[in-house]
Amino acid sequence: MSDIGPPIGLEALEARVRDDLGIISYPDANWVPERTGPDGRPVLDVLVIGGGQGGLAIAHALKRARIERVRIVDRAPEGQEGPWMTYARMPTLRSPKQVNGPDLDIPSLSFRAWLVAQHGEARWEALNKIAKEDWAAYLLWLRRVLDIRIENGISAERITPSPSGNLISVDLMDVKTGTRENVFARKVVIATGIETPGKWWTPPEVAALDRKYWAHASEDIDFGRLKGRRVAVLGAGASAFDNAATALEAGAASVTVCCRREELQRVQPFKWLSFPGFLGHFAELDDSWRWRFMNHLLTLREAFPKETWERTARHEGFELLTGAPWLSCDVRGGQVEIVTPKRKLEADFLIVGTGFDIDLGAVPELADIAATAALWRDRFQPPAEEENPRLGRYPYLDPTYTFQERKPGTAAWLRHVRLFTFGATLSFGPSGSSINAMKFAVPRLVSGIVRDLFTEDVEQHWSSLKSYDLPEFLLPGEDGNAAPQQAVIGRTA
Repeated sequence: MSDIGPPIGLEALEARVRDDLGIISYPDANWVPERTGPDGRPVLDVLVIGGGQGGLAIAHALKRARIERVRIVDRAPEGQEGPWMTYARMPTLRSPKQVNGPDLDIPSLSFRAWLVAQHGEARWEALNKIAKEDWAAYLLWLRRVLDIRIENGISAERITPSPSGNLISVDLMDVKTGTRENVFARKVVIATGIETPGKWWTPPEVAALDRKYWAHASEDIDFGRLKGRRVAVLGAGASAFDNAATALEAGAASVTVCCRREELQRVQPFKWLSFPGFLGHFAELDDSWRWRFMNHLLTLREAFPKETWERTARHEGFELLTGAPWLSCDVRGGQVEIVTPKRKLEADFLIVGTGFDIDLGAVPELADIAATAALWRDRFQPPAEEENPRLGRYPYLDPTYTFQERKPGTAAWLRHVRLFTFGATLSFGPSGSSINAMKFAVPRLVSGIVRDLFTEDVEQHWSSLKSYDLPEFLLPGEDGNAAPQQAVIGRTA
């Protein structure tokens, strides 16, 4: 598409957004009855923990479903939600620029519309991939234009059932002041991307070293301190190479990337699965097929894009050592000596890019969930040739992302808590931390919430229907000043 005129500007785009949202607003009734909690205060219909792209998209879908009593919290400061402005050390997203997610198929809310409104079609046509800073700015624009309030600097400290078990009790804390608050919600969605369902993994050989000699790729690293120093990076994924490139760009004397594989993964299997059948209906396959697909995909891991390789390999100080897991790491004379099957290395600083390990029990706020929720190993025994203990630790979720009881009848409250993070991958494929699957995943999750809120209040809806007597027109002599009835009346305890 050619540039046929000047950019229209964000103000004009936002007017189009308002018009689009108005067109699709039907039905617009506030239909969820209000409930009162044990503390005498109104209960939240939904508490969303996480205000990054996933939490933002869920909040967008809840507004469209006319679920009004929603609260969204994120422990990070505004603009720091998710990885984009913190430990994401690549210059661009790895997804193709055409990907759309939190817009939920409304064209005026898409990244493309946002970019073109400011810079014109020529800028879009020339774009290769989306700069991470632009994506972060776009998410902040979505938050504003959709009028979604996210409470930043608020951390969820513990998620437990209420005394009755019909509500979820969540302890919240202001990360700056330490002020605590307890809230009750009918439904809770954990939408914290890759971070919440476990822990970043570090080999014990590295973890035993003094922290001044190493950092994990997910941490804040002062790359300026690496100028002129020798750096060793462990890992074969995009994150490891992004950190290697960042160190080299900061002036590191040399960077050696070590991986246990003999060959780099250069085929990107996640490109294969980006079609509506897989993204929309993978969760409907039986357990054996879901396990088979994800065991293959997660064992292969993702290949990093060509740009990542070129960014790293162009430096003279870069070295790749394959088939070289770190067998031991010891500090001698102020440097780290690393033993690999290929040769010994000496480095001044180590960066660990070894990925993420699913472990609900490692997350303090999920302690009650971890004690009672079913994992895949509790529900499915793969054939011997497909065994994978790492996959067995993923939570076993129902078709709308809800936790399930490990032992029936022991934790019915789990049906009120949904997990929209990387931990949903085995049950749903790419979803809770994936942009390209968001347009399929978010409607599925929110549809489950809408279903639950309706069916749990079915008796009250029945009573409301029976008492509904608003005539479509008046007969002669009738008073036309009666207040219109609401679709939902009353309050439940």
